[in-house]
Amino acid sequence: MKRSDIRNSTISIMCFTVVAFIVIMLVRLIPESDSTSKRKNDRTIWSDTLTNSSSDVEALYGMDREIERFKDKWEVKGISLAVTRHDSLLYAKGYGWADKEAAVKMSPTSIMRIASASKLVTGVAIMKLCEQRKLRLDSKVFGKDGILNDTAFTNSMRDPRMADITIDHLLQHKGGFTLGAGDPMFNTVDIMDAKHLKTPPSNPELIRIVLGRKLGFRPGSGRRYSNFGYMILSLVIEKVTGQDYWDYVRRNILEPVGAYRFRPATNYYDQRHRDETKYYGPDTVKIREYNGSGRMVDRVYGGSNINGLLGAGGWVTSASDLARVIAAIDGDPGVKDILTAESIRKMTYRDDDDKQARGWTDTDGKGKWTRTGTLGSTHVLAIRFADGECWVMMTNSGVWTGHKFSKDMTRLIDRLRAKYKDSFPKRNLW
Repeated sequence: MKRSDIRNSTISIMCFTVVAFIVIMLVRLIPESDSTSKRKNDRTIWSDTLTNSSSDVEALYGMDREIERFKDKWEVKGISLAVTRHDSLLYAKGYGWADKEAAVKMSPTSIMRIASASKLVTGVAIMKLCEQRKLRLDSKVFGKDGILNDTAFTNSMRDPRMADITIDHLLQHKGGFTLGAGDPMFNTVDIMDAKHLKTPPSNPELIRIVLGRKLGFRPGSGRRYSNFGYMILSLVIEKVTGQDYWDYVRRNILEPVGAYRFRPATNYYDQRHRDETKYYGPDTVKIREYNGSGRMVDRVYGGSNINGLLGAGGWVTSASDLARVIAAIDGDPGVKDILTAESIRKMTYRDDDDKQARGWTDTDGKGKWTRTGTLGSTHVLAIRFADGECWVMMTNSGVWTGHKFSKDMTRLIDRLRAKYKDSFPKRNLW
């Protein structure tokens, strides 16, 4: 071979090697897509195999008809249902439309906003950090001895009682925060007007603003439901782990339990994730866009900063993935629990004075645990019963009826359980 040929061949090999290296590095920098993030080690996971036909069970056709009637009664566009028993997924099905205008039907893999059901996930993350001794339930949150002891926070505290707020106070909605000035997680435009802001406050900025108010009661002495408190817990998670809230929870809580279809919520239709439904509000009234743009927008797309809720209400997922998380914190051996029995007991403990558990909406002290979630765009009801059965029902439509809709959904589940409990196939779709 001629010397010139050897030189040209060497140059070609070197160029190919450099190009290959650049391509590999670029691929590694590309974020995981929705399709690849749910596959670990090139294996197919359970949600890849779910379809509506997977739960097309003749003995349950009557149940399907009842759910369809419920959907039509409340004028809900779509419903997703998952039913488990002793940590086995027995049934997962979608009803109606995921996106009516695009002619996309609801399926068991459709994902949607889960609103305050996100608090259950955040509660699990907090309890896990307590197990790892990175936190304590009695850890102070603010002040010089607090976790969020940044000077910006400490200097903003108007009420000295804020230094007494603990992790457990926030978990149980006992931090002293009230809604006298509105819910700070949902009245962004009002806050911008009052503070003469040109852009929406970041989460740390919002905390500083609220710390400049008086508490409604002494921490621990009362309870007022607080989305703001769970947003604070999200920043506590970031502070003690050094990681972004979404990334930490996904990698350390959700993926280890096999719940791969969780995503951070987005605010607009054109930002939606793969398999995410369209949302339908309870009315067609336009409201001011949350970011102060002055535009009038649909309530469900731009009316609120859903992503900014973080662990208070910012996750989207499927009904069966939420059921998977519950299966990992229920003490049943079917799915390996991510928390110890003691942590599970603490999350679900209640006495006559404490009607709100940690992360859960309510527990009855007899083994029935409930988690609800409500936005103008969605409703979620998850009930884990004492007999080991769990039902998760989600909608992609909002309904303006206060608790009436949720109560009717609870009655529906109770009725279906009574009629069809013995009709579910004995199997595990997980």
